[in-house]
Amino acid sequence: MAQDTARPLPFVNPLHAILLAFPVALYPSALLADIAYLRTYLIQWSNFAQWLIAGADLFAGLVLAWAVLGVFFGRARHVQGRGLLYLAILVIMFVAGVINAFQHSKDAWHSVGTLGLVLSIACTCLLYTSDAADE
Repeated sequence: MAQDTARPLPFVNPLHAILLAFPVALYPSALLADIAYLRTYLIQWSNFAQWLIAGADLFAGLVLAWAVLGVFFGRARHVQGRGLLYLAILVIMFVAGVINAFQHSKDAWHSVGTLGLVLSIACTCLLYTSDAADE
């Protein structure tokens, strides 16, 4: 006789998870492009990182909007603590991503440098933290 263990539903909608897949791929790719720029000093890596961060920010904004709606109207309203934690991590990640995009819009070495690399690392770490918070 099989036991039916009641496992709580995740509060993230499957479409929300699909949108979240884009920042999951783009933020770490931007981090790798930053590392490649710092090792080779080829400006194209910095340009590539700019586009990756812009794409990640676009989808992170959509994920953030979906999460706000989910906290107030969707599945996450039943688990307020986890939903608000997830929302707070997404807000911090999105703000760090926008600051990172502005940092990468500077010219040459100043675009990546220490601050650009630290912001790319922060966005990547916050992304995986938010991924763990929604489970």
